[in-house]
Amino acid sequence: MSYYTKAKFSTSAPDILHLDQSSGIEVAFAGRSNAGKSSALNTLTRQKNLARTSKTPGRTQLINVFELEEDLRLVDLPGYGFAKVPLAMKLKWQKALGEYLQKRECLKGLVVLMDIRHPFKDLDQDLIRWAVGADIPVLALLTKADKLKAGKRKAQVLMAREASLAFCGDVTVHAFSSLNRLGLPELERKLDEWFGLEKPIVD
Repeated sequence: MSYYTKAKFSTSAPDILHLDQSSGIEVAFAGRSNAGKSSALNTLTRQKNLARTSKTPGRTQLINVFELEEDLRLVDLPGYGFAKVPLAMKLKWQKALGEYLQKRECLKGLVVLMDIRHPFKDLDQDLIRWAVGADIPVLALLTKADKLKAGKRKAQVLMAREASLAFCGDVTVHAFSSLNRLGLPELERKLDEWFGLEKPIVD
């Protein structure tokens, strides 16, 4: 039984100022609209509707917080990118994202979700640079990996790992698929590490 099945919805906030708890440990999920963020959260928690998925990019316009335990939280950040929303709103989101990454003391890790076929677009790179600048480790999760054959998938991951070196920070890259749970153990291991849940190694 995965630890992450206990996640439950806690609160929604329009921006960082409206997030209440600042103690404990938080891990945030971010990605372009339609990168598969909600699906990944649902796969991780084994809950079909924890994070609302939508065929319409940009539905997540609020910061959604899911509690695991009193002081451990998963945070679903607003999608960014090509959502059909006014420019002013997009800029507001980007500002809120930047503030959250730079000022949120309890943030211990950032999962950036990107379609494996189009990794590291401009906004993804901005986000990762912000995180690295704030000394926050990043897991770049290449979603929709089931859409590529094994050889091509492997090549994309290797290429992305090479590209990630340019950030000069703690950036890990893994392929992921919500459909067949490829990469789920790697995601859980990284979250365990950030939340301090790894089992001690006994000699």
